[in-house]
Amino acid sequence: MKYLLSFIVLILTTINSHSQSTPEDKFGAWYMIDGNHVISDKISIKTGFQLRSFEVLDNMNLLFYYTGVNYHLNKKATLSLVYCYLDIDKSYSISGETHLYENRPYEQISYKQEAFNLPILHRLRLEHRFLNFKHNHTDLHRLRYRLGTKIDLNKSLFFTINNEFFANLKDEVFTENRFYAAIGINISKSNNIQIGYLNHEINKQNLNRLQVGLFFKTDFRKK
Repeated sequence: MKYLLSFIVLILTTINSHSQSTPEDKFGAWYMIDGNHVISDKISIKTGFQLRSFEVLDNMNLLFYYTGVNYHLNKKATLSLVYCYLDIDKSYSISGETHLYENRPYEQISYKQEAFNLPILHRLRLEHRFLNFKHNHTDLHRLRYRLGTKIDLNKSLFFTINNEFFANLKDEVFTENRFYAAIGINISKSNNIQIGYLNHEINKQNLNRLQVGLFFKTDFRKK
């Protein structure tokens, strides 16, 4: 419990230090629900929802829905095909018609290995972004690679940390990076809550975000 309390104090201290009026100065939040639904030993269904805001409890600016299929090659490697829909409110920075809508399918491979008695988690994703803003349509494509690990503190708590960089396939290549660290609480063997800090560098802005997520798993295989 002392790990969790220390981490919450650290996050609250960071929140209090950000009280300005621009997106970069605000301490925002990402709230998410992520589900994995096992159909067979090889196939599972991925579902999820995210809500992002410029402030912890105010100025919502993004809704994010996704669903897809995972194919588990073995215990270490998983292939995924996922579709996402995003509604992004840009009124914080512009006036007039402010909503940007995005359809985003992606292909992904996840791989687990062990090094120094720690699980090493790799994730490589190819995204195809189809944007609609003020009736102008644009398509963008990018690669994402995430490297992370998870450390069990006891039966109830764990610590997770990762970094993800983004590479655009046209125009300026490197415009985004995400660093994430969180304390996780195991609700059960398959379900957990994570409370963490996200540093999001995007388009020359450095954003600090609270991230709260519920991660759950259901199993529809016949027992």
